Amino acid sequence: MAIKKDILDQLLAGRDPKDVFAKDGLLDDLKKALAERALNAELDDHLEGEAAAGKPNRRNGFSKKTVLTETSKLDLRIPRDREGSFDPKLIARYQRRFPGFDTKIISMYARGMTVREIQGHLMELYGLDVSPDLISTVTDAVMETVAEWQNRPLETSYPLVFFDAMRVKIRDEGLVRNKAVYLALGVQADGTKDILGIWIETTEGAKFWLRVMNELKNRGVEDILITVVDGLKGFPEAINAVFPQALVQTCIVHLIRHSLEFVSWKDRKPLVPALREIYRAKDADAGLAALDAFEAGDWGKKYPAITGAWRRNWDRVIPFFAFPEAVRKIIYTTNAIEALNSSLRRAVKIRGHFPTDEAAMKLIFLVLRDVTKEWKMSAREWTEAKSQFAILFEERFKIA
Repeated sequence: MAIKKDILDQLLAGRDPKDVFAKDGLLDDLKKALAERALNAELDDHLEGEAAAGKPNRRNGFSKKTVLTETSKLDLRIPRDREGSFDPKLIARYQRRFPGFDTKIISMYARGMTVREIQGHLMELYGLDVSPDLISTVTDAVMETVAEWQNRPLETSYPLVFFDAMRVKIRDEGLVRNKAVYLALGVQADGTKDILGIWIETTEGAKFWLRVMNELKNRGVEDILITVVDGLKGFPEAINAVFPQALVQTCIVHLIRHSLEFVSWKDRKPLVPALREIYRAKDADAGLAALDAFEAGDWGKKYPAITGAWRRNWDRVIPFFAFPEAVRKIIYTTNAIEALNSSLRRAVKIRGHFPTDEAAMKLIFLVLRDVTKEWKMSAREWTEAKSQFAILFEERFKIA
């Protein structure tokens, strides 16, 4: 609703324009006035309900409360009732922070700012002296949301699930360790994407991955058609132990990236087309022939470790060749995972390292939540791929 010009003129009359937006300026005065007006309206409504129920309740003065807003502190007069049954919705009885304040802190935390940095930011911009304990309390509340999200029911079937990992520095028993954080990105039958879970590595190897797979199963997943993993030893076996029909595919992007780790910077760009001949071959036999040709060629002789990496993973590369082009493109094009990793790396880099697993989990969850808000539509390649999945997997491909 637009505010009339004459009302604005009255509000601004005699005020220095600089003071309008300043701390304790006109905007804060308006927020205070509107809050108190809303609180009084809430009490009026409450008393009307009490009277209709035959209860002789009435007003009983005011109490003072200081609440933190996004930009200032407000000293509010909170109306009271004689029976003490009034609990306002705008500012609940024990609430000390105005709606939106917690969201602002969480938003800064999600951008990688530490508790001390948030404290300094609020003081510098708004003159708010907020204790580190309060900021920690606000961000710690996120863990309740994380627990609910991590245990929510999942779909019974996923055509495609990408398992990806990134390394994060976390303090553990007095030492800063590199721990792996695993993400599971599921693609549903309609092509929409969903993060199925986040796991921070607590034990090494197959036992950890088996626990992850069992957790997905316990949350309702009965079948996964194709899983794409980054070639970690023991991971495919753990997947098939829980989802025996799942086809495990090595992530081609990870394999290419691993190959380029052996290559000098000046050689990387001209070498990539040679690798492309391998994974874009028409079938597994042609792909193997292209790998043999690469090994015998100049690049293979200069960087023999590349051929070794592809041959060690060849059994998990082969499934890729059995799919038509539409499905291959979906498996190979991991833009969603790459976008997630890019956002996560930025936030993690700002932090340096985390004091606990929980601190890392909070930040990663908040970053993912912001990124996934932008996921509205399925990938444009999914329309063709969906029909191919229906043919290849028949009744196992379930559309809700």
